[in-house]
Amino acid sequence: MEEPMDQDTSKGRSPLEQDLTCSVCLDLYRDPVLLTCSHSFCSECLKNAWKSNLKKCPLCKAAFEGEQPTPNRALNDTCESFRREKQWQNRQNPAQQSICRMHGDVFQIYCMKDQELLCPKCVTQHPYHEIVPLQDGLTYCKEQLDFKIKILEKKWRLYKNNTKSFTNTKEFIEHQAGQAAESIKAEFQRLHKALDAEQEARLQALAAEEREKTGTMVAMVAQANEGIASLTPIIQNLKREMGDEDVTFMQKFPLLKDSAQWPHEDLQHPPGALLDMGKHVGSLGFNIWKNMQAHVKYNPVVLDPNTASPWLDLAPDLTSMKESQQRQEVPDNPERFDPCVFLMGAEGFSKGKHRWDVVVGDNPKWMVGVCAESLARKKRFTVSPKRGVWSIALSKGVLTALTVEPTKIEVLTRLEKVRVKLDMDKGEVSFWDGGTLTHLCTFNHKFDEKMFPLFGPGLQSTPMALAPGKMVLHTS
Repeated sequence: MEEPMDQDTSKGRSPLEQDLTCSVCLDLYRDPVLLTCSHSFCSECLKNAWKSNLKKCPLCKAAFEGEQPTPNRALNDTCESFRREKQWQNRQNPAQQSICRMHGDVFQIYCMKDQELLCPKCVTQHPYHEIVPLQDGLTYCKEQLDFKIKILEKKWRLYKNNTKSFTNTKEFIEHQAGQAAESIKAEFQRLHKALDAEQEARLQALAAEEREKTGTMVAMVAQANEGIASLTPIIQNLKREMGDEDVTFMQKFPLLKDSAQWPHEDLQHPPGALLDMGKHVGSLGFNIWKNMQAHVKYNPVVLDPNTASPWLDLAPDLTSMKESQQRQEVPDNPERFDPCVFLMGAEGFSKGKHRWDVVVGDNPKWMVGVCAESLARKKRFTVSPKRGVWSIALSKGVLTALTVEPTKIEVLTRLEKVRVKLDMDKGEVSFWDGGTLTHLCTFNHKFDEKMFPLFGPGLQSTPMALAPGKMVLHTS
C-alpha cells in the first residue's frame, strides 16, 4: 500500500487526483509503469530512481534485479482523461487558470521544454529544463504563434490564388472541349460529304451498267419476237401444204423444202450480259476506304497546344505555329513552356524509327529538334544535349548544330524544309535538307526516356508548319 503523501503537497487536490499522482514527482502520472509489488511510477521517475543500480521500489523498497517494469496503460489512459477534464474545467472557470492546482500558488514562470506554466514549487519537477519568467515565456509563445500564423496566412493566400487559377483552368478545359467538339463535327461532316459523293458515284455507275445490260436484253427480246413473227406463217403454210393429196404434195415438195430454210443464226445470251457484281460490291468497304485517302491528310507529328508558349498561336488542326500578337490567356500548367518560346509534339517516342518534315520557309530565326520528356519548362536554359535537347537552329543567317559547343553547318542553298529522323533503338537523331535530302548533321546518344519533337519557331509572323506525310497502301 502506498504511503500517504505529505499534507502540503496534497493540499487542494481531490481524492481522485491524489490517486493519480506519482509519489516521486508529485505530479500526475506520465507514461506510468507497474512493478510486481503493485506500485506504479512515472517511467522517467523510476528510471532516475534506478540510476544508482540499486533497483528497488521507491515506496516499499522491494528489490527487482533483472526485472523490467510493465507499462500501465489503464492508469495512463485514466490520467490523460483526467488532464482533459481539468483543462475543460479551467476553460469553464477562467479565474482559476492562473493558479497552480497542485500547489495553490500563482503561475510566475514558464518551462520552455515542456511548454507549461509553473509556480515556484513546480520547479523541482522540471530538473535541467530551461525556466524563464512568465513575461519572457509569453513573448516566446506569441512569437512562435505569430510565426505559425504567417506560414498559415501564406498558405491561405496560395490556396486563394489556386482557387482562381483552378477555376480559370476549368473554364479553359471547357473552352478546349468546345473547340475539339466543333473540329470533330466539322471533320465528320467533311468526311460524310465525301462518303455521300462516293456513294452517289457508285450508285450512278451501277445504274449506268444496269441500263446498258437491260437495254441489251430488251434488244434481244425484240429480235426473238421478230423471229417468232417470221417463223409463224412459214410453219402454218408448211402444215397446210402437208394436208394436200399425196401426188400434189410430192410435186410441191422441192419448193416446200426450200421455203422451210431459216437463213438467220439462232439467238444466244451474249457474254458479260449480267452485272459485274464483283466490281460494285466486292471488297466494298476496302475500296471505299482506298478512295477516301484522297480526302484524308496524314501528319506523322502534330503539335501539343498544352506545351505551347503563351506567345505562340497554333492553327486549329495543330500543324502550324506562329507568333501571337499578344500574350494569350492560357493556364500555367506544368507542361507549358514559359518564358521560352517553344512547344513540343503531341506524341513521344520510346522505340522505333520516326521521321517528320518541318517547313521553316524564309523565317530568319528558328530551332528544330527533339527533347527529353523531363526537359525544364518554367525557366530559361541553354539549348544543348546537356539540357536534354538535340537540335539545329538558324540565327542571323548561320545554321548551327546545337552541340555542347555549337557547331556551324555549311549549306549551299537556303534551307526551307528540315527533315528530322529519330532512331530510338539505335540512339540517333539526324537532320537533313528536306528539299535536296542533303545530310546536315547527326547526334548520337543513348536515349533513356521518352523523346518528343521540339519546335522553336521564334517570334515570327510567318508560320512554321509540319509537312503532311505520304500514305502508302500495302496489301498482301
